Amino acid sequence: MAELIWDGKYQDGKKVSPVKIALPFQTIETINESTQDRQQSLDMFSSGQNTGWKNRLIWGDKKYVLPSLMGEFSGKIDLIYIDPPFNVGADFSFMATVPDDNENEEGETQFIKEPNLIEMKAYRDTWGKGVDSYVKWFGESLYGMNDLLSDTGSIYVHLDYHVVHYVKIIMDEIFGKDNFVNEIIWKRSLPHNDPKRYGSTHDTILFYSKTDKYKFNQQYTGLTDSYIKSHYNQKDENGRAFQLTSLAASGVGPPRKFGDKILTPPKGNHWRYSQENIDLLLKEGRIVFTSTGNPRYKRYMDEMKGPALQSIWDDVLPVNSQAAERVSYATQKPEALLERIIKASSNEGDLVADFFCGSGTTLATAEKLKRKWIGCDLGRFAIHTTRKRLLSISGIRPFVLQNLGKYERQAWQAAEFSEPKKQVEKELNYRRFILDLYKAEPITGFAWLHGTKKDRMIHVGVVDAPITLADVKAIAAETWKSVGKGKNSPAKATVDILGWDFALEVNEVAKQIAAESGVEVHFKIIPREVLDKKAVDQGDIKFFELSSLAVEIKSDELEATARLKDFVIVPEYVPEDVQKAIRHWAQWIDYWAVDWDYKNDTFHNQWQSYRSRQNPELELNTAHSYEAPGEYSVVVKVIDILGNDTTKLVKIKVLNAKKKK
Repeated sequence: MAELIWDGKYQDGKKVSPVKIALPFQTIETINESTQDRQQSLDMFSSGQNTGWKNRLIWGDKKYVLPSLMGEFSGKIDLIYIDPPFNVGADFSFMATVPDDNENEEGETQFIKEPNLIEMKAYRDTWGKGVDSYVKWFGESLYGMNDLLSDTGSIYVHLDYHVVHYVKIIMDEIFGKDNFVNEIIWKRSLPHNDPKRYGSTHDTILFYSKTDKYKFNQQYTGLTDSYIKSHYNQKDENGRAFQLTSLAASGVGPPRKFGDKILTPPKGNHWRYSQENIDLLLKEGRIVFTSTGNPRYKRYMDEMKGPALQSIWDDVLPVNSQAAERVSYATQKPEALLERIIKASSNEGDLVADFFCGSGTTLATAEKLKRKWIGCDLGRFAIHTTRKRLLSISGIRPFVLQNLGKYERQAWQAAEFSEPKKQVEKELNYRRFILDLYKAEPITGFAWLHGTKKDRMIHVGVVDAPITLADVKAIAAETWKSVGKGKNSPAKATVDILGWDFALEVNEVAKQIAAESGVEVHFKIIPREVLDKKAVDQGDIKFFELSSLAVEIKSDELEATARLKDFVIVPEYVPEDVQKAIRHWAQWIDYWAVDWDYKNDTFHNQWQSYRSRQNPELELNTAHSYEAPGEYSVVVKVIDILGNDTTKLVKIKVLNAKKKK
């Protein structure tokens, strides 16, 4: 068998196995779960019981996601469809939209959001050395997917002419060339002229099975209008269209009795049906005799599925600008395409996965077809687009949003700072590394302060825990005490708090507490890009300030209301001309949701409002009815037009209804 060799496939004559680091998933949001189901899940979890299946949307690099799924899903996924990048020009940029504020005569404003450094790293890993790095990257991915497939499972890989010939060889090696089922040609565009070559109008979908026991449900193309017109031109007394077809087929057979007649089939033929079935068809009026006395079968049009589906698909149109399913995502595929694949290679209740889920077409279609699903994507905007799309489905089942979060950072810290034998030295080296990226100087002698930058003190948060309100109190107190003491002390009490994650209540409340202590606090996000050595060497690490959300929560008896009042982001990554299009703070917001009873587990969206192409307006107020009085924690989550999220926690007291006189 032919083999494709790439740089790094072999070392010392042995094939190099993909690195498999299995990390635990963190559930960061539960979506569309009822209050009753939520309480039941909490009760089952606390008692050590399995809380049952929830569909999963995962934000992360499949390099880590695939091995992390292995423990739970090895050999259990029934169908994988992937639409990976297959054009060297493709990247993670996307068209961001500033919604109209109803005063702009030109309507909404659009601009290209360039990829962040993590996304740039993914692009380099994929295309950095051209096809050589692509086949290495993709081959490693396919090994993981093969392990996840069940024995009756299948995989469909959607590509175009750029790399399909390379991928075919890799898949022959990984899945076995005997498990190659079909090369499907999808005509994705109308004919057009390409200078100096034939017009390129199709994509290729490679269909492989795990074994020869794979599931396959025959699909049909349906009858064309011209075929119906020419063949089904008769109607019965009820208006049902039908045609008369022959009851004979090639091959010798005996005569049959048709009522009071015994008829011999034409020479060299036999009657298609047994005597028992002929009697039944006569009773049902499905056999008609012609003027010459020949029996014919009455075939109704509404009973015909049409021709069996072949390997050239020219009847599925791409998503056009007016399509109801369009979500303005560059690589969006039509649901009709995925419906055909999912119906053919899975059954209701089966598990479908897409590890490049993009705009969420596979997941949305699987949901509508009553399949379980797992979706993954590295792009933050893709995850947000998918979440909105899923929420638009009537009766959407609860699903969770997950990532690898602190566990990925822990693995990175252990690998990068593993040389020192003492834990204290490891943490010191980690903090110095972050301070250097922040262009700050390290200091010693403090419990909570780790560096200085001009007139500011710096705190560096740990990799595996968020910055909490208690942390901020301690940092503010130590900063205040440090003023005027020590050689590197700042001129005024200002501190930058660098953290990977921040507790929900930390922003405005923490600033207020710090201000009462005479300390000005700035929260800066340690970007995920620091995990990438190439990004660090490139020297373009940016620490953005947390967005600020103002929300008003009021309660009246058992009723509560939430109103967004203000939203401020640091728009350094937004072009200046686009910033001018923002006339109202709400234009920054694409989506917001409320958890009316946050229980320190994960955010549950009990209500949400978001912009869509069909409905670009955003509600800024909402209300909720509580079943019982008490103290409740309300969490509001906002996602801006670039896909970044900001959360805020507010505690309220809900009282009993007043007694009527």
